[in-house]
Amino acid sequence: MKKTTAIYLLMPMLLLTSCKQHYEVAGMQRSRILVDARYDAQPDQKAADFLKPYKHQVDSVMGPVVGHSAKYMTAQRPEGTLSNLLADILVWAGKEYGEQPDLGVYNMGGVRADLPKGTVTYGDVLDVAPFENKISFITLKGDVLQELFGQIAKTGGEGMSRSVRMVITEDGQLESATINGQPIDPQKEYRVTTIDYLLGGTDKMEAFKKGTNINAPKDKSNNTRFIIMNYFREMDKQGKIVDSEIEGRVTVKKVKE
Repeated sequence: MKKTTAIYLLMPMLLLTSCKQHYEVAGMQRSRILVDARYDAQPDQKAADFLKPYKHQVDSVMGPVVGHSAKYMTAQRPEGTLSNLLADILVWAGKEYGEQPDLGVYNMGGVRADLPKGTVTYGDVLDVAPFENKISFITLKGDVLQELFGQIAKTGGEGMSRSVRMVITEDGQLESATINGQPIDPQKEYRVTTIDYLLGGTDKMEAFKKGTNINAPKDKSNNTRFIIMNYFREMDKQGKIVDSEIEGRVTVKKVKE
């Protein structure tokens, strides 16, 4: 089956006012133009000929298969199949760094595309993880981890590994949280794997700034896209198709009226 990619172009339009050659922005409007397979019906041959050598080069880089997925996966709040998978992959990768994370956190803002069903290519993974984010490990005391979960509750959920169970309310409050079925011990130290971008408390997860014992390798090979590819390749080597489910890792409790 031919894969179809949809691209949205955002076309901003500025509305200007002038007074004696002095211009100010009076307002802004924008519209979305869907660029998809409909434009393939009447291709511009000159444009196709011009792009052909570049397309061949890009396809040679982006086209190699890294693995296979069981379903179309998305990242969404409070929980998504793709966001679950990415957090699990960070935990899976821990062994390569001599780490045994208690949980993984992958921010929703770092997931920039869905994952297709079936064949997964280098280009598909690059679409999902286009940034230079690298895997990192950090220790959080239980009270700080609880604080982090409270901040995640306010965002409506992030990518959480399968060891986590959180109940949050519709208005962004943390109702309860467990790790591997156990309540969070305020005095216990928990090892968390995430991306280096979050270590500075970005994406409203400021509790990460209180962490200790940080292991954040800087080499390019530690980029999350390569770790994701390694996971798919390993599963393919084992004859496994990558899958992920909605498991109740983050559950929203309705506020009583």
